[in-house]
Amino acid sequence: MRIPLRIDWFAETNRETLRADTIAALIGAAILLPQAMAYAVIAGLPPIYGIYCAIVPTIVAAFLGSSRHLVSGPTAAISIVVFSAVGKLADPHSDQFVTLVLTLTLMVGTFQLAFGVMRLGTLTNFVSDSVIIGFTTGAAALIAASQINALLGLPASGGGNLATLLSNLPERVARANVYAAAIGAATLVIGILSRRYLRRVPYILVALVGGTLLSLAFEYAFGGIEVTGIRTAGAVSSAFPPLSMPSLNLAHWSSLVGSAFAIALLGLTEAVSIARSIALRSGQQIDGDREFVAQGLSNIAGAFFSGYASSGSFTRSGLNYDSGAKTPMGAILASLFVLLIAWTLSPLFTHLPMAAIAGVLMLVAWSLIDLGYIRMRAKASREEALILGVTLVSAVAANLEVAIYVGVLVSLGLYLNRTVKPPLVRAMPASAPGSYHFVRDAHATECPQLAIRYVDGSLFFAAIPHLRRQFSSLREERPEAAHLLLLCSGVNHVDVSASESLAEECRLRRASNGDLYMHFVKDTVHQMMRASGALGAIGEENIYELGAPTIESVVARLDHSICASCRVRAFHCCPPVPTPHAASQPAQIPPAQSSPAT
Repeated sequence: MRIPLRIDWFAETNRETLRADTIAALIGAAILLPQAMAYAVIAGLPPIYGIYCAIVPTIVAAFLGSSRHLVSGPTAAISIVVFSAVGKLADPHSDQFVTLVLTLTLMVGTFQLAFGVMRLGTLTNFVSDSVIIGFTTGAAALIAASQINALLGLPASGGGNLATLLSNLPERVARANVYAAAIGAATLVIGILSRRYLRRVPYILVALVGGTLLSLAFEYAFGGIEVTGIRTAGAVSSAFPPLSMPSLNLAHWSSLVGSAFAIALLGLTEAVSIARSIALRSGQQIDGDREFVAQGLSNIAGAFFSGYASSGSFTRSGLNYDSGAKTPMGAILASLFVLLIAWTLSPLFTHLPMAAIAGVLMLVAWSLIDLGYIRMRAKASREEALILGVTLVSAVAANLEVAIYVGVLVSLGLYLNRTVKPPLVRAMPASAPGSYHFVRDAHATECPQLAIRYVDGSLFFAAIPHLRRQFSSLREERPEAAHLLLLCSGVNHVDVSASESLAEECRLRRASNGDLYMHFVKDTVHQMMRASGALGAIGEENIYELGAPTIESVVARLDHSICASCRVRAFHCCPPVPTPHAASQPAQIPPAQSSPAT
C-alpha cells in the first residue's frame, strides 16, 4: 500500500516567499513560546516540555503535511486529555509520568500513521462539530479547575473529573499562599486588560511578563523566595530537545490504548478541520490522508525528542496565514525561532512563577468557551443540542477520553435513528404552467384518488419496518386514495429488502384498484430494482424520469367517473367538470396505459 506522502512545496520557495515566511515566523514564535509552556503545565509536565513539543513535532508536521499554513504543536484540548489519561497512573512531573506521556505520544502517532496509510480519512467525519464544541467546553472547565492549586500557590493536584478538582475548595483557599494568589490575580487582570486594549501584542506574553515582574518585586521586597514561598518553573537543563525513550512495557500500552485512540482521533479531527477551514480562505486543496500521515509521524518523532501528543492549533495556524506566510517554512522557522529564544533566555525561566502560568491558563480556558456558538447550536437543532450536552456532561463528570467516545456514539445513534426512519412528506406539483417539478406542501388539498409523497432518505433493510408502517397508515387514513406517487429524488440507495417492500405495496394498491408510481428514480436504484425483480412487479411504465409529464400521465389513469363529481381540482390537468348536458352522456374514460390490476 502506497503511503500518501510527498514533498511538493519546495518548488514554491524563493526569496519573496522566504521573506514573507520569516516575518510570519517571528510573529508566530512570540505566540508559540508562552503558549507552549502553558500547555505543558496543563498536561502535567514541566514548562520546558511544551517548548520541546513545539520544535520537532511542529517541524515534521509542517514539512510533510499538505497544508501550507497549518501550524502543529501543543494544544490546550490535547494537553488536558493527556493529563486526564496519565494523571490517574502516575504523579504529575514525576519521571514515571513523563515516561508514560512519551509512551502515549508514540501510541497516538502510531494510530494516526496507520489511519493515514490505510486512507481512513473518513474517520474524522464521525466526530461532529457538536462533539468538538461539547468536548472543548468541558476541557476548558477542567483546565480552569486543574489550575486552582497553582493559582493559590499549593502543590499540583492529580487528574480527575470536575467534582474532584473542585473538592475541598474552601479549605484550599484558606491554605493559599497570599503572594502566589496575588501574582495569579494580577496575571489575570493584566491578561484581560492587554487582550482588550493591546490587541497587537500577544496577551499571554504580556500577562506572563507582568506576573513574573510582580514575583520578582515580591522577592526583592520581602526577602527572597524562601520567605514568599512562590513556586517557579525551575531551572532548564537544555533548550534543545533531548532524546527520549518511551516505555515498551505491554502493561503500560494496554492501560493507555483507549486514551491513545481517542487522542489520535481528536488530534486528527482538529488538524484536518483547521487545515480545511484555512484552505477555504487560501484556495488550497487539502489531502486528508497526507495530513494523517504527517500528524502521525510528527507525534512518533516527538515521542523520541521529549515531546508529547500534538495537533494543529487554530490560533497559531490562523495567525500564520494572516501574517502572510506562503509556505510551510513559516511554521518551520517559527519553531527554530522558539528554540533560539528559549536557548538565549533559558536562565529567565527559573523565575517564571507557576501562579502566573495558572493565571494565563485561566484566560486560555475562558477563550475556549464560545457561548454564542453554543446558543446557536442549541436553538438550531435539538439533536445537535443533545450531542453537545451529553459530550459536555461526560467530559466534566467522567473524563475526556470517555466524552469523545460518548459524543461519537450519540452522534451515530441519532444518525442511525434518522436513517432507519425515512419520512414520507406530502407534496404537490409546482403550480407554474409546464413545470415538471414537485414541491413540499403539508397543507395542500389532496386529490381524493392520488397521494403524492416525497421519500426522504435511502431505503435499506433497517428502514423497512418504518416504511411499511407509513404505507399502512396512509392506506388507513386515506382508503379512497388507491393510487400512490413516490418522489424518489432523495433516494440514493435501495437494497433487495426495500425493493421487495415497494413491490408488495404495489400489489396491495392494485388489489384496491389503484397503483404505485415512482418519479425520478436514480440509475443505481433502478438497477437494484431490476436485479431484485421488483421492477418487473411494479412495471417499467410506472417509473417516470425527471422531466417526464408525470402528473399528466398519472391523472389520465385515475377513475374519471370519480373525477366527474370532484370539486377539489388538485391538478392543472384534471378532467373538466362536465356540464349538465354532458353529464347525461356516458363518461369517456381514457384507455389505461398500465398493466391490468392484479
